[in-house]
Parts: sequence; structure tokens; C-alpha cells
Amino acid sequence: MQSRFPNDRRLTVRMTVTMFLLGLLYVAFVAALVVLLKSWVLVVVVAAGMLGAQYWFSDKIALFAMRGRVVEREEYPELHAVVDRLCALADMPKPVVAVSRMDMPNAFATGRNPDNAVVCVTTGLLRRLEPAELEGVLAHELSHVAHKDVAVITIASFLGVIAGLIVRFAFYSQLFGGGRRDQNTAVVLAAVMGVSAAVYAVSFLLIRALSRYRELAADRAAAQLTGRPSALASALTKVTGDIARIPSKDLRTAQAFNAFHFTPALGAEPGAARLFSTHPSLEQRLEQLGRISVELGEATTPGRAN
Repeated sequence: MQSRFPNDRRLTVRMTVTMFLLGLLYVAFVAALVVLLKSWVLVVVVAAGMLGAQYWFSDKIALFAMRGRVVEREEYPELHAVVDRLCALADMPKPVVAVSRMDMPNAFATGRNPDNAVVCVTTGLLRRLEPAELEGVLAHELSHVAHKDVAVITIASFLGVIAGLIVRFAFYSQLFGGGRRDQNTAVVLAAVMGVSAAVYAVSFLLIRALSRYRELAADRAAAQLTGRPSALASALTKVTGDIARIPSKDLRTAQAFNAFHFTPALGAEPGAARLFSTHPSLEQRLEQLGRISVELGEATTPGRAN
């Protein structure tokens, strides 16, 4: 079913190109492992099993890692009411609603399709935002579901995950088992580590490029659906500022899921991490919302909720 969220052809093109390139990279990666390990059955079975698990259980994995749980209407009636209203406005299926008991203000959406999606907010977000700001954040997350870029980023991130795991396994295998292996085995392990590291680096860059654009696309879609870009701008400013004040050691769990978050979990001094961020800068996002506010003739100044 087509939702009323505005279509974004540029997002669709970017998702298609990214998936095509990652697909080629995936085939080349598996072929290289088969040649190096001389066991195509093992490589294909393990890779297919991990891809299937990532696709089918990504929502449960994300909720578990972020300490989220599904909540019923009786527990959070206002939250459910906002989601109901936005889903009716967008003409899309209502996702499962979850809450994470974390003070870090954030939200994320996950799931393989609009009929099997989860939207989760933290208690820190609910405590800090005004109703109009919360509506903007939830509209942003729902647009990810409607545009299906949540499923794409989930599948896209799989290759980087498996490559990273192989690099780690090969590294510790070399470190702790080098003395018990012959030279040929050591060469094969080093080659596997090198191929995996290269694949991880390429997939990392492809995912970052797609992720930054999809965040801008979600901001646009949310602002146009709600008609209140200034409320979303206010939420962005507030959430980004509050996250920057949280110590980096308290953000480590959340950082693994930055690609899914409303705003990245970066500490007060992110340094080079901002260059490789999954999200565009706050300035870029506010500038875009400011333009949309002018286009819609919104009376209030971007950065302040109505």
C-alpha cells in the first residue's frame, strides 16, 4: 500500500544503487572467501544464515540492545495517540510501539517492511519534548518505514557486520594461535583479514553516503506531512544539544545503532567521528527545514515549536 508520505525519487535511486553495489561487493566477498578457505558450503551457509537472521530479527536485536520493550496503549496513551494520528494522516499501517528506558533522548525505527515495523522512543525523549516536537520526531521515523529505507539500511549494514566479525576472528586467531599453525594457514588467515577489512571499508562508506541522504529525506517528509518544520527543527536542536552533554562512555551501546537513530549518539567532543557520521550535520538539517518552512509559509522561526 502506498502511503501519503511524499515520494522521494532521489532516495529510491540512491537505495537501488547502494543495494546493487553492495550486492556486487557481497558476491565478490563470498567468492574470495570460498577461494581462500576452499569450502564454499561453509561460507555460503554461514553467510546466508547471518543475512537471514539480520533480516528477520533486526527489530528484536535492536530492541534488545537498546533495552526497549513493546508498550500497549494503556501504558502510554499519549504516545499511541500521536502514532495513530500520524499513521492515519499518512495512510500507512501502524507499527509496533516500543519504549526504551534510557535517559538519552532518541528514537529509531526498524523492521523488514511497513507491516512488520517497530518505532521506539526513549523515556529521555518523552520527558524532554513538547507534543508538537514529539510528533515531528515520530513522523520522521515513520517516513523511514514508509520509504522502506529501514529495510535497506538493515540489509546494507549486514555486509559490514559480517566483514568486521571476520576481521576480529582472524585477528585473534593469528594472535593466540599463530604458533600452532603452519605458514600457509597464516597466509590464508592474513589474506582473509585483508579482504574482509577492504570489504568493511567499502561497505562503511556506501552506507554512510546513503544514511546521510535518507535522514534529510525523512526530515523533509516529516515536515511536509505535519506542516510544522519548525517543531521538528526545535526537536533536533534540543535532542542534539542534550546528547552532546551525555558522557561518551554512556553512549557506547547506542553508538552501534547510530544509523537507525533520529540523531547520532555522539559525545561532547566527537572529533573525527563526525566526519564519518551516519547523519548530516545539525546545521544542514536545520537549513533544509528553514527552507521548507518558508515554502509552506510557516509563521514561526525554524528551531522553535509552534
